[in-house]
Amino acid sequence: MKDKISKLLLEVEQIKINNEIQLEELRIKWLSKRGEISSLFDDFKNVPNELKKEVGQQLNVLKTKANDKINALKETFEQNKDAQKTNNIDLTLPGIPLNQIGAAHPLSIVKNQIIEIFSKIGFTVSEGREIEDDWHNFSALNTPQNHPARDMQDTFYINLNPEMVLRTQTSSVQVHIMENQKPPIRTISPGRVYRNEAISARAHCQFHQVEGLYIDEKVSFADLKQTLLYFAKEMFGEETKIRLRPSYFPFTEPSAEMDISCTICKGSGCNICKGSGWVEILGCGMVDPQVLTNCGINPDNFKGFAFGMGIERITMLKYQIKDLRLFFENDVRFLKQFTSA
Repeated sequence: MKDKISKLLLEVEQIKINNEIQLEELRIKWLSKRGEISSLFDDFKNVPNELKKEVGQQLNVLKTKANDKINALKETFEQNKDAQKTNNIDLTLPGIPLNQIGAAHPLSIVKNQIIEIFSKIGFTVSEGREIEDDWHNFSALNTPQNHPARDMQDTFYINLNPEMVLRTQTSSVQVHIMENQKPPIRTISPGRVYRNEAISARAHCQFHQVEGLYIDEKVSFADLKQTLLYFAKEMFGEETKIRLRPSYFPFTEPSAEMDISCTICKGSGCNICKGSGWVEILGCGMVDPQVLTNCGINPDNFKGFAFGMGIERITMLKYQIKDLRLFFENDVRFLKQFTSA
């Protein structure tokens, strides 16, 4: 038996095959229950006791080598098959379209539309930090020390520090711009802001704003009106009308709130506009001369206007969404509706 095992060992080492059919035949010949190695183990009981150890070791070596040889050949054929598949790929063919594609968030869609609209008339985009100091968030914008917006009930203070807050408006970005850039200035500031409000269908503790600022010589309220009329028609349609109502903001004088004709009922009256035919979308006004002075700009030489709108408000009107909380819940059923937006 020792001679037979040695002969089979030599035969295993010299195995050469050309295809997977021969590989399967080889496996049956050597490793099946009726194969060469199984037959040798069946005959092992006839080996004299004094030779069992030596012959047993030879048998184990033969079995291991046969296994290794067959596994190595199998791996080689699989690698060749993968290489052949790779070589057959035509890289010039178009890709396979995916059935499930992602969608931009509705707030991102509307924010990008707002940026695009204002960029067409020369407005650049300015972004700033969300943790702001008192000067840039309040004082430079003419917000008095006793103003309700400074209360803990309305503003998130950092570690109860009265000098550092989560910004309540992106107007703070405009203050930085005015301090560091000489007029003319024409910029919009999109970003997330925070206010200490109870979360409901119409309010949230965080939301998104886009605020605009234009400073130059001889800027008038008429320039502000024409800019906002252009925006309303671009965003909501050419038939959209606007109206300006007197209001009050610490950093603008005169100040106004702007309404647009209801996009749902076209001005005839519905539950969205509460029967009035108008929907308020933003606040605006001429930059207060004291704000210009606070930021190092001479109000005798330069005038300006500013405006601010909530992106959630615009999005709710544009897509007829009735619950503000949907924007923050990441419900796939809600987000899928904007796949083609």
